[in-house]
Amino acid sequence: MRSSTLKWIVLSATLLAAIVVTVQLYWLKKVYSFEQRQFNVNVVKSIRGVFEDLEMNDQAGVIVKDLIDAPADNYFSFKADTIPPKDSLLFYIQDEFADFGVLTDCKLGAYSVSDNKYIYQDYLPAPASRYATNKLSAQDLPVYNKPFDYIVLYFPHRQEYVLEQMDFWIVSTVVLFLALIGLAASLFYFYRQKFLAEIQKDFVNNFTHEFKTPLAVMKIAADVLSQGTILQQPDRQERYATIIRNQTEHLQSQVERLLRTASIETKDLPINKEEVDPTQLIEQALGKVQPLIEQKKAKVELKIEDLNGTGGRVHADKAHLELAVVNLLENALKYSAEPHIVVETGHSEDEFFISVKDNGVGIEKQYLKNIFKKFYRVPTGDIHDVKGFGLGLNFVKRIIDAHKGKIKVNSLPGIGTEFRLFIPLN
Repeated sequence: MRSSTLKWIVLSATLLAAIVVTVQLYWLKKVYSFEQRQFNVNVVKSIRGVFEDLEMNDQAGVIVKDLIDAPADNYFSFKADTIPPKDSLLFYIQDEFADFGVLTDCKLGAYSVSDNKYIYQDYLPAPASRYATNKLSAQDLPVYNKPFDYIVLYFPHRQEYVLEQMDFWIVSTVVLFLALIGLAASLFYFYRQKFLAEIQKDFVNNFTHEFKTPLAVMKIAADVLSQGTILQQPDRQERYATIIRNQTEHLQSQVERLLRTASIETKDLPINKEEVDPTQLIEQALGKVQPLIEQKKAKVELKIEDLNGTGGRVHADKAHLELAVVNLLENALKYSAEPHIVVETGHSEDEFFISVKDNGVGIEKQYLKNIFKKFYRVPTGDIHDVKGFGLGLNFVKRIIDAHKGKIKVNSLPGIGTEFRLFIPLN
């Protein structure tokens, strides 16, 4: 299974997990609303039982529910034509609470319109309630402007009590969240390992194709040179010796590139800025790829701007910046059948740029976001006609990042590619 397929599986699993979490939260909210309503129903039933026990309503045919009101959150009040004695009311209200499962603390008060005050108030702690407190005993209940006597019930810890009734749902939701987080972490780790395994596999493939041909050529040349008759053919001997030397230099340069990349694995590439002459830098970079230019019979066009505005020089790490240009030139030469390369320099008020433009195969838009990743090479199926490790552009990106610069890439498949490196002037 390719990591791209696994990525879609991970995304699908993430979407499914998000849906499960959303549904769970929805039902958790529904359960909370249900418990709130159930609490209200149980309180109303308890009050109805108190009415029946104490005969507090003098009017026949009146529905008790119509006498009950909720003037504020966690408050209930009900009309009392006759206010019962405090002890009787406390006894029966506690008894009804126990029957209907209202097992939280409560502040109770009886208000008399004629006396214009609460004639008594008391605090009813719930059995074995963690919220029980005597502080509410000294707290007066609010007065409501009503033309009749009434009883007020205040439940200070109603929310906590309702949440206690939802322990199973809350615990199951937390367990589900933890399980989904663990699953997500496992999938991400698995995807990461799969991705790294594919990078390693691609690197080994590239490494094999990069070294296989030079080694095969060197073996053939060595076999020819080992023949006794080669001593009588000095021109042929020189030619095969040159082949071995060139292939050895090629392998050496690739090994040095790998070692250089491995030796600078720090996040920030160390640079030593100095005054750099852009014209000289471009000429030196072209000199290093001159053999490849001659081999490919490439046409190189220079558009070097006179940097009068910067004193003709730029502050940068000469060795690293030159290496970045060399990498771009090598790519331009490798990916063009008949290379025509345009190298351009210029500057704005605060930036200097170097542009390398070719007429090569170009890069599909979908691959542009990945070309600076280490070991990444634009997919070409099983064709390995262009050698490399996928390290060049990654190294270029690190060099430009170390200079606090940026890279812009414009590419059209079948037309060519332009890399433009921007370096701040200050």
